[in-house]
Amino acid sequence: MEKSRKRCFWRKPKIKATPPMPIILLLLLCIFETGISSTADQFKVDGKVLELDESNFDLAISSLDYILVDFYAPWCRHCKLLSPQLDEAAPVLAGLKEPIVIAKVNADKFTRLASKHDVDAYPTLKLFMHGVSMEYYGPRKADSLVQYLKKFVSTDVSILISDSAISDFVEEAGTFFPIFIGFDLNETVLSNLAVKFKKRAWFSVAKDFSDEAKVLYDMEKVPALVAIHPNYKQQSIFYGPFEGFLLPTRSKAPVSSALHAQIVAFSYLSFFNHAGEFLEDFIKQNFLPPVVPLNHETLKLLKDEKRKIVLTITADENEDQTQNLIKLLKAAASTNRDLVFGYFGLKQWEDFADKFEANEKAKLPKIIVWDGDEDYFSVIGIESLDNEDQGSQISQFLEGYRQGRTEKKTVKAPLFMGFFNSVVGIVAFFIIFIVVAMMILMVVLLIIISKDNEPVRVGSREEVDCADNSEAESSQHGPGKKED
Repeated sequence: MEKSRKRCFWRKPKIKATPPMPIILLLLLCIFETGISSTADQFKVDGKVLELDESNFDLAISSLDYILVDFYAPWCRHCKLLSPQLDEAAPVLAGLKEPIVIAKVNADKFTRLASKHDVDAYPTLKLFMHGVSMEYYGPRKADSLVQYLKKFVSTDVSILISDSAISDFVEEAGTFFPIFIGFDLNETVLSNLAVKFKKRAWFSVAKDFSDEAKVLYDMEKVPALVAIHPNYKQQSIFYGPFEGFLLPTRSKAPVSSALHAQIVAFSYLSFFNHAGEFLEDFIKQNFLPPVVPLNHETLKLLKDEKRKIVLTITADENEDQTQNLIKLLKAAASTNRDLVFGYFGLKQWEDFADKFEANEKAKLPKIIVWDGDEDYFSVIGIESLDNEDQGSQISQFLEGYRQGRTEKKTVKAPLFMGFFNSVVGIVAFFIIFIVVAMMILMVVLLIIISKDNEPVRVGSREEVDCADNSEAESSQHGPGKKED
């Protein structure tokens, strides 16, 4: 009886009902969509400039594919001038097929966020593409800024099917980036390089064009890749190799089909490796025009250039003689692509010319090879160009440089006035001045304190003379330290 009672107290454990799998997935989807909608609501692409801070910056960068961020300070005059330009550009960029959002961060208030992104000046613009940042060095006027930024959301390789399409493409590309047009090329030849160098140039392929287009771009034959620099009105042409090769013919000696296939595959791979290298070298060498006019802006472009610079310094870069010289330098550049050719006028940039010992007393045009840093080389016997037969002189100069008939020299230190007139120089000068003044003040205080604590005693004339001499010496060193 007890056993039966005991059995009566036993209950079968209840099994909780598990929701069907589709319901779980539906709930997760709702949560996910809610998160997306909340993010979308927070960062609407409505053409307005977003205001970001430390609480939402990372979320904005990860949520938006393309976002230009302005790190500003409220008191900065340049920031105040830039702000209306960004307001004007924002709706245009938001309306692109691939929208670009403009945002701003008060870097003066959110200093930790600014420091994290290496912001040390105002305003600083950074473009974030899929979460990866790059410095923005482009124009800051609304129209130009829009045209510049379109490059980063454009098609990797544009297909052009008429002469008018080619001219429209060149016009819309603007003058900020070099333009590469492959005439009668397959787009696959350029596709990988177009992706690799998308941040630095426009790429296109012309499928259909007239003989007039060949004349316009000065092509001797096709296929050809034309590199255009609209801002400098210069271009270069590459005629290959691009693709296609002669298959190895069967030798009379018995060779198996498998071995022949391996030979063909090896030849194919070897050719395309070399063809790809030639093509990539041409593109990299033509991010700059064949002959670069040197100024503050183009020097920034040369910052990462590994090639040495054949630098020609003329009296005035606007003279007719200089324009004729530039044509000769272009011809030399086409056969010496391992060097960069640049020029500028003494009249246009006298301070920079002085670094290479070029002035009104020097014989101009002066031609040297500069490493882009502290050293430059003059070719013995050809330090300047005469007015007659300058083409031959340039060839002799390059030949002498390659043969090592050079004299190494060092660029002159920056002029003090040029250093003082720069913003950095002024700040550095005042810092040095304050530090030196504080040191002098401390020395004077120490002398006064030591004199007050020194016991009164009677010394000899000899000792007095020594004291006077030491004070005289210290007074002589004072101004010397101040000058340093």
